[in-house]
Amino acid sequence: MPTLEYVGSEIERMRSQVSRQRKELLQLQRAGLSTASAETLLQRMLAKVDDLCAERDRQVQVAKEGPTYASGKPIRGTPANRRM
Repeated sequence: MPTLEYVGSEIERMRSQVSRQRKELLQLQRAGLSTASAETLLQRMLAKVDDLCAERDRQVQVAKEGPTYASGKPIRGTPANRRM
């Protein structure tokens, strides 16, 4: 399973690619060329970003559901009374 950091960096990378694709789509429109395949690719890219965002949100939720102290801070590592 990809880590939260990996998913975040992948979202950033995909967003920059989406931006480039949108610019290319505008260039094709200005040139009067067919944009059907470019629009299809853009939709697939946006769907991929949505999937990655959903995965990120799911991982964040799972991380928040872990054990916490009374203050609400997560317990990280092994508690002192469980060490051998």
